[in-house]
Amino acid sequence: MTAAASAGRTGPLHGLKVVELAAIGPVPFACMLFADLGAEVVRVERADGKRSFVEWHRELDRGRHVLALDLKDPAGTEELLRLVDGADVLVEGFRPQVAERLGIGPGPCLRRNPRLVYARMTGWGQDGPLALTPGHDINYLALTGALYATGEAGGPPVAPVNLLGDFGGGALYLVAGVLAALHERGRSGRGQIVDASIVDGVNSLLGMVVAMADAGRWRHERGTNLLDGGAPFYTCYACADGGHVAVGALEDRFYTAFLDGLGLDPVLLPDRSDPANWPALRRAFAGRFLRHDRDTWARRFEDTEACVTPVLRLDEAADHPHQRARGSAPAAPAPRFSRTPALRHETVAPAAARPEAARPTAADPAPADTGRSHPAQPRRPDPRPRP
Repeated sequence: MTAAASAGRTGPLHGLKVVELAAIGPVPFACMLFADLGAEVVRVERADGKRSFVEWHRELDRGRHVLALDLKDPAGTEELLRLVDGADVLVEGFRPQVAERLGIGPGPCLRRNPRLVYARMTGWGQDGPLALTPGHDINYLALTGALYATGEAGGPPVAPVNLLGDFGGGALYLVAGVLAALHERGRSGRGQIVDASIVDGVNSLLGMVVAMADAGRWRHERGTNLLDGGAPFYTCYACADGGHVAVGALEDRFYTAFLDGLGLDPVLLPDRSDPANWPALRRAFAGRFLRHDRDTWARRFEDTEACVTPVLRLDEAADHPHQRARGSAPAAPAPRFSRTPALRHETVAPAAARPEAARPTAADPAPADTGRSHPAQPRRPDPRPRP
């Protein structure tokens, strides 16, 4: 990447060079994190510009150089391999064996650059009976047991957006794997392959639930457990205006503050430690919350230890006083660093739209004027103050 392109990048990954083969979901999310943290990311797109769900990925695509290549053309393959020569990380999200068929699998890439970390993101993993089967977040969750556990008692499983599979079990585990491989490379001088799959990541995330089940503290009926909305003191309630509040009063002192805020006498309520009493408690709490609107309850519980918060819509979240005070909002870069802040960076226009752009070299993997690419997407201003 050119010096001009990397100007202003101050994050902890400054100087790291990442080649991203354009994909959907977890791959662009992971590479957004790399870019926000200061890495120099070149996204290689199809020469014909085709990509599913382009509008959905506007935020995830930020902070990249964009290069269009036809990877079915030997010239395009060679161009990519030249980028790999100077890269620290390559991230791909093809189905197993597709990269190998294109001549850009781990074999040729690691032969050219033995220090490369070759990161592979799939739903099912690189092997196994379902490896070549298509799927999406909801399918991978279904196979792990996580989807079965999500939803109300007596109702069907509920898809938890795609935060748990694509981004939690997928992208974040890929990023962790890449950073671990880079750390190990500092000792060995050698790169390696990181096989990140959504199924594996979600299996890992289920560790505490598995332990609770083994200890007899987790029932397999959804919506009947302490942490799945089954407990009346760890769930959501409707308010008079149709809004909702979230209650997380697990510890005794928080529960005491919760009852105080509702105006309920604990002496007159059944023992919450016995799940047989949960339906009666839920009815009592639900009836109280229906007396006022969401924001009234939010004000009543403000500055208490009751662990009660308003359930905000996405378009309300950035205006909450806590978010404003921290200069944060949905899609803002994270986490925060004391010396090398993570920042939202602009996407650099494709080289085809910049005639003055130089051809990339191994030392300078900037976009070249090769093929077509859709223009860079406009970015929203970063809601966080820049230092």
